[in-house]
Amino acid sequence: MHSLSKKELKLLNSKKGLKQFLLNDGISKTKVLRNLTYEVRIKKLQEELIKLQNWVTENNEKIVVLFEGRDAAGKGGAIRRITQHLNPREFKVVALPKPTTEEEGQWYFQRYINKLPREGKIVFFDRSWYNRAVVEPVNDFCTQEQYDIFMDQVNDFERMIIQSGIRLIKLYFSITKEEQAMRFEAIKSNPIKKWKFSNVDQNALRLWDVYTEYKCKMFEHTNTEIAPWTIIKANKKTEARIEAIEYILDVIPYNPKDETIIEHVEIEEKVID
Repeated sequence: MHSLSKKELKLLNSKKGLKQFLLNDGISKTKVLRNLTYEVRIKKLQEELIKLQNWVTENNEKIVVLFEGRDAAGKGGAIRRITQHLNPREFKVVALPKPTTEEEGQWYFQRYINKLPREGKIVFFDRSWYNRAVVEPVNDFCTQEQYDIFMDQVNDFERMIIQSGIRLIKLYFSITKEEQAMRFEAIKSNPIKKWKFSNVDQNALRLWDVYTEYKCKMFEHTNTEIAPWTIIKANKKTEARIEAIEYILDVIPYNPKDETIIEHVEIEEKVID
């Protein structure tokens, strides 16, 4: 390992650094430094997120952030880090269950419209109306006609909500097939997490190529100028969380904004999985 700088030595000798050495037998200095650097970085970004939320509240802004991606891509973990220190009265996380019989008889977008933010609020969607673009057709949860109608309407729907004053951010967390398989195994072997492993998850690896086909159609049709997709490479969870927060902070014109904290994120035009 390279010689340690004063800053690195300070991190390693901090309470958090020493605690990691005590609780994790055999952990390397490199890993401890990586963990501590991540914690310092995300804390600074979370402070900026508080400033963003205050700006939203004070200026009656409305923000919607969509988190999409394959199962186990890390969407939920990213949302938890983003919202960890925000005022819970000023945002909500939406993760809708399977539609009820009544909802199945409604216009598809209706259940999502009911969850859009009022003035001064932020809504984070842990999966969104894009279920119908990928998850539903792959798993035969919708008909071909329902899929075609959705694809015909989604861009107009997004245009309407944007014109109504909503700032829409669409994030796609991209992981490889190998990474998804490893995360599924970790979930299944964890007694407090294995409940998360659903029948849809069970079929995800077998249907990988079909997911890819529908995902590519989704990007081709819905990556519009007013509502583009931003691809987050998510094989490394910590890096994905940092990149997602940086992007949100970058594209929302909140004030005051500390530009020195935010590293501008380039929008990926293609996905890696």
